[in-house]
Amino acid sequence: MKGRIGLVTILTDDVLSMKSFYRDILGFKVKEDLGNYVEFVNEGVRFSVCTREVMHEGTDHPSYEETRTGQAFEMAFPLDTSEEVDRAYEEIVSKGATPGKGPEMMAWGRRTAFFADPEGNIHELYSLKPGEQV
Repeated sequence: MKGRIGLVTILTDDVLSMKSFYRDILGFKVKEDLGNYVEFVNEGVRFSVCTREVMHEGTDHPSYEETRTGQAFEMAFPLDTSEEVDRAYEEIVSKGATPGKGPEMMAWGRRTAFFADPEGNIHELYSLKPGEQV
């Protein structure tokens, strides 16, 4: 097997609120909407939200029926400058993202801020270092 990721799917019990969050607050465009599965336009890795029920039907694995608790995953969004981190954080919080730790310079040398999606998954905005590319 070649180590390569082609799709990241967020499992949810509420596709509508997660679709609204990633579309309306974070600005992802919807590529495909099947009701219980929504894929977003994203450069590089494909990104979607899907009901646990659909995944259970497709795999018949019992873990898809278990209730999730706590942080399930984190996504980190790179921004070119510290100022962009500040602006993006204020913008997404003003649109309805749950605020976390506001922007500050972290010990690892990046201005970073944290916010949560409707299911409580905490995500990160961070500044790139000068000359760094993603």
